Amino acid sequence: MSSKSNLKEIKEPIAEDLVQFEKYFRDSMKSSVPLLDKITYYIVQRKGKQVRPMFVFLSAKLCGEVTEKTYTAASLVELLHTGTLVHDDVVDDSFERRGFFSINALWKNKIAVLVGDFLLSKGFLMALDNHHYKQLHIMSTAVKLMSEGELLQIEKARKLDIEENIYYDIIKGKTASLMAASCSAGAASTTENPEIIEKFRLLGENIGMAFQIKDDLFDYGEANIGKPRGIDIKEKKMTLPLIYALNHTDTKQKKHIIKQIKNHSEDPKVVREVIDFVKTSGGIEYTTNKMEEYRSKALEIIDEFDDSSAKNSFVQLINYVVERGN
Repeated sequence: MSSKSNLKEIKEPIAEDLVQFEKYFRDSMKSSVPLLDKITYYIVQRKGKQVRPMFVFLSAKLCGEVTEKTYTAASLVELLHTGTLVHDDVVDDSFERRGFFSINALWKNKIAVLVGDFLLSKGFLMALDNHHYKQLHIMSTAVKLMSEGELLQIEKARKLDIEENIYYDIIKGKTASLMAASCSAGAASTTENPEIIEKFRLLGENIGMAFQIKDDLFDYGEANIGKPRGIDIKEKKMTLPLIYALNHTDTKQKKHIIKQIKNHSEDPKVVREVIDFVKTSGGIEYTTNKMEEYRSKALEIIDEFDDSSAKNSFVQLINYVVERGN
């Protein structure tokens, strides 16, 4: 079964909700400034798989019935996700996003930063205008954690020598926090029980950790997966397979690999050397096992809920995140 048909099957219990969400989301991005309207239209036309809004709706369904709050939560998540992606492309000096030119590639960095700010502010205003203060708190916390995670990564990347526990702190902030916010905001839209909302936050965090670790593994896979092979190595990003390999080799080899990445990361031969080093050191196997640990933690939490079509789709979506091809 292809990933597209798989996603279609996963969406079945929330298909109508997602159709309504599309309109809600488009309307939330509108602006009276023509340039902004043009750019947001460009963004909407090139939307991703919308995995996070799916987690919002499925979380809501597991706790009750979808409400207006749920649509606000899904739109808020997608606005913040889109805004942070626009900012990420500026930070990473990236000119491509989902196979298309990024905002900063077409309209330069200054405009891209302002567009990202606009999207973030629209999200926060939406929550305020609807008096959804719990969602505002959830999302504000996520943005704070994402910023801290990115800054921690930038700080540690200079040394190219990160301990495994620091790596988990980084991805918990920069990736898992938004997935945690998606699930907890969805739950908070249909229940006020703080224990259940916290349970969904933890559920989303585990999913987000598995999601990012899967992304790390793409760097060592085949070249046709959507993410360019070796891109993290070229960008000197310390991912879990590399961290494990460096921490399980002798000092001489460790210094050599770090020196190669620091000085020659653009060289295809060096990228090949690093990939081979990671594979022979057991980095891929170790990382895959860690990803499976986080998947298992997420599935254990979901297993506590009564059987339903929403629960079944939630389980499938967790598996999709871990088994996805790009």
